[in-house]
Amino acid sequence: MGIISFVGFTLLVAIISYIATRKTDETSSEGYFLGGRSLTAIVIAGSLLLTNLSTEQIVGLNGQSYTEGILVMAWETLAAIAMVITAVFLLPRYLKGGITTVPQFLERRYDTTTKAITSGLFLTGYVVVFLPIVLYSGSLAISTMFDIPDLLGVSKSTSIWMCVIGIGVIGSIYAIFGGLKAVAVSDTINAVGLLIGGIMIPIFGLLEVGGGSMLEGINRVMTTNPEKFRVIGDSDSSIPFATIFTGMMLVQLFYWGTNQAIIQRALGAKNLKEGQKGLLLGSFIKILGPIIVVLPGIIAFHMFGDKLSNADEAYPTLVSEVLPLSLVGFFAAVLFGAILSSFNSALNSSVTLFGIDIYKEYFNKEASEKQVVKAGKLFGVFLAVFAMMIAPFIANAPDGLFGYLQKVNGCYSIPILTIIVVGYLTKKVPAIAAKIAIISGATFYLIYVVLDATILKGDFPHFLHVMAILFVINIIIMLAIGKLYPREKAYEQKYTMEVDITPWKYTKIIGVVICLIVISTYIYFK
Repeated sequence: MGIISFVGFTLLVAIISYIATRKTDETSSEGYFLGGRSLTAIVIAGSLLLTNLSTEQIVGLNGQSYTEGILVMAWETLAAIAMVITAVFLLPRYLKGGITTVPQFLERRYDTTTKAITSGLFLTGYVVVFLPIVLYSGSLAISTMFDIPDLLGVSKSTSIWMCVIGIGVIGSIYAIFGGLKAVAVSDTINAVGLLIGGIMIPIFGLLEVGGGSMLEGINRVMTTNPEKFRVIGDSDSSIPFATIFTGMMLVQLFYWGTNQAIIQRALGAKNLKEGQKGLLLGSFIKILGPIIVVLPGIIAFHMFGDKLSNADEAYPTLVSEVLPLSLVGFFAAVLFGAILSSFNSALNSSVTLFGIDIYKEYFNKEASEKQVVKAGKLFGVFLAVFAMMIAPFIANAPDGLFGYLQKVNGCYSIPILTIIVVGYLTKKVPAIAAKIAIISGATFYLIYVVLDATILKGDFPHFLHVMAILFVINIIIMLAIGKLYPREKAYEQKYTMEVDITPWKYTKIIGVVICLIVISTYIYFK
């Protein structure tokens, strides 16, 4: 029954996505990479949320909350503030320039080499870290939920390989052959399912704890485990409170404001109003994110205590314990959609970066739009196969995949954020400053990661503090170079008139309200 409902829901999403994209011209770069600049607020919000939410986050964050409690909600709630900043400050500038990729802005602001280095960093991060981790964590969840080793009589490693290939192939079909609009439409449908399914888990969990009463369940969980509801982490926690004001906000700004896999949804907006409304709607829903990715872990701790040998087992164990059998197939399909979303969104962005920023620039300057799209698709096939080959071996990676993912991403997130911020806030900082900042930022952070993991383990500040320190150092370096060797001609951004950039009149008011809600949450759970 579970497998039938799983297959049925997955096919339904695929059919609706196909119907929705039949009229989009996928042979043009704008149609393929940006969905024909036709995305509306609800589609943008749904796609943003599901691109972000996947198994490495649902399983990983609930595992951390099982161990540490509500303080890990910072990864969710602070994202809302970053999305507000993106809607108010970055998106109007992106759409004014009519860019398809973030590195395109860097080419206009600095030069072609800066764009190529940035695209290379993005692609390296996607291929070596993000895509394989999404495939592995997703395969682990699906394999466990359906108990595939027992079902098919295979070993756990064989089961993981089978799931990796299945997810990789289906995700590739969406991303490579469907373009952004297929990804965005499937994301929106799955986002609704994930919100429903994700909220069902804590509801059923609280009903179980409260003997049929949710309010009693909440009361029992909070009174029995008060230490799990303290949002301020100490210096030994995974998120010391001080990091919220340093590297945490920088990571959020990079992810929601400059990460191609995320911001590409907003770049495909039909106009600035829809883009801003989509980001703000997404940010409001993001505040409710801890209900799905933090609360179940705390409920699991209440129900199972410290009996689980691995904290990452908290969420799947809770699901199997409280979810009625009739709903397991639906929830697995929704979770499968979340896995696909993160995979195909990153893959689609990789295809976009390669086709526009590398192939057309360095391989065939005279390439037609059709040739650019074709080259991107071929590259996407290569990336997908490469990621599928790496993914199963991540089983040997350090514990805590979510934290590991955040830490390693610093190699490219902070350098790229630095040059984008300086690029928009200054007019005379030259291209050489951006190149030095990218190379020095990535190199210094890589040295930190290696040293911290080996000879100086534990002697360094928290990795989020290190990110903030390097961010400040990189900005100082860029401003100093800009002072000594300024551009001959100040940079001026031109309005390409690709889309209407009239802002939504309620953007700032709604943005302030969202920020106040986040601050109030921290005050309540201090």
